[in-house]
Amino acid sequence: MGESSSWRRAGFAGAAIGVLAAGAAAGVAVERLTVGRSVRQKARLALDAAGPYGSLRGTSGRAIADDSTVLYYEVDEVEPETPAGRRRRLFGRKEPAPVTVVFSHGYCLGQDSWHFQRAALRGLVRTVHWDQRSHGRSGHGVAQSGPDGVPVSIDQLGRDLKAVLDAAAPEGPLVLVGHSMGGMTVMALAEQYPELIRDRVVGAAFVGTSAGGLGEVSYGLPLVGVNAVRRVLPGVLRALGSQAELVERGRRATADLFAGLIKKYSFASKDVDPAVARFAERMIEATPIDVVAEFYPAFADHDKAAALAAFAELPVLALAGDNDLVTPSSHTEAIADLLPDAELVIVPDAGHLVMLEHPEAVTDRLADLLVRVGAVPGPATVRADADKS
Repeated sequence: MGESSSWRRAGFAGAAIGVLAAGAAAGVAVERLTVGRSVRQKARLALDAAGPYGSLRGTSGRAIADDSTVLYYEVDEVEPETPAGRRRRLFGRKEPAPVTVVFSHGYCLGQDSWHFQRAALRGLVRTVHWDQRSHGRSGHGVAQSGPDGVPVSIDQLGRDLKAVLDAAAPEGPLVLVGHSMGGMTVMALAEQYPELIRDRVVGAAFVGTSAGGLGEVSYGLPLVGVNAVRRVLPGVLRALGSQAELVERGRRATADLFAGLIKKYSFASKDVDPAVARFAERMIEATPIDVVAEFYPAFADHDKAAALAAFAELPVLALAGDNDLVTPSSHTEAIADLLPDAELVIVPDAGHLVMLEHPEAVTDRLADLLVRVGAVPGPATVRADADKS
């Protein structure tokens, strides 16, 4: 088989990576045929230039994981209410450390996926945003590198989060917020470091995530189709991961199809802002195919339902979109069943990236959680125009 044939095959396979269905492919392709490729490329550039999403930056830092992987994080500190000046403090009396809200992102995303929530809370509460290993600005997983590299485990991600906490928030109360894989990371942290949850965590938010049973998710496909995909996908990913350069060329060549699939599996509403959709597309397409392959097996093995007991006495938010095809809302309802005192919120007309699709709903419920734990004085302090930041 010639290189051109292999290139074409890699292109279409690469376009489907990160999702489990190509059922929307035909409709997407027909829609794209009516507009020239150069016009679409110009439109993407215009959306990239016009959208401010992902532009927020904080004080950067780096944590070192237990396998020496470098983990990148940023801190947004609380803004002083009055100009700096002399402050009286009793000798020997140390002010308590502020609450730190730590955001963990999902698979094939990055810390910027929390853009709207970060904009709303910026300066009001101390926050930490970090990139999971091999994502965003973090280094590629050392344990996953080289010929003897091993797939990522959710337990490893929990240890990574602990390293970030040790570096960015070594003391003071914590609120842990996780979306999708990020929520699983928080559960893994709780399983391995229950004393940390007991001693320092004052609240948690699980957004569009799961405590286990992901092998039963249909991704909107017929049962026969999804079973076939499950059988072949691990091997296909391994093969594609070994031809990363070829596949990345294919993904770029089939960008239109890839964008349509991302939209289908990220959002549910018909009128999602095109700049937001493009922002999500950029984050996902920036995840290399070998990273996709390294992480995928971890989800089939994920089972952290027992770890949720660590949050039983804490204020907890469990939130999901009602039409999430990746981690269905039933999985969030199962989390709430295990935590009867948790606030369960199912957002209508929302998909997997609910925090980007309906940012006001997510930010509002998160603000309420922060008020409950005393991190902010009241919901009125959260910026109402954060979606424009």
